[in-house]
Amino acid sequence: MPRPPAPETLAPIDRVLRALADPSRRRIVERLGQGPASVSSLAELLGVSLTAVSQHLQILAEAGLAATEKTGRVRTARRDPAGFALLEQWLGDSRTIWERRLDALGELMKD
Repeated sequence: MPRPPAPETLAPIDRVLRALADPSRRRIVERLGQGPASVSSLAELLGVSLTAVSQHLQILAEAGLAATEKTGRVRTARRDPAGFALLEQWLGDSRTIWERRLDALGELMKD
């Protein structure tokens, strides 16, 4: 099976979509939508190790969807709006393209 490309070689939107393709990362993003959370609470939520959550958070951070900070011994994660803004822009652009194509198809079908 071919190896996936390194995150730094992906286009920004590809990093966002890759990050959101994983159900565990989507659950983390959904939980962070309620506010910041400790890495340990995220591990408990998912039923996985702290290391696994840290790896998921790294991918989310590379995509601009989450950020972490350490205060004392506690690492806390929060949502980062940058990746969501990129996703929103990409979806809007894609929608515009498809609407134009469908409108053109509709015109062709009329004739």
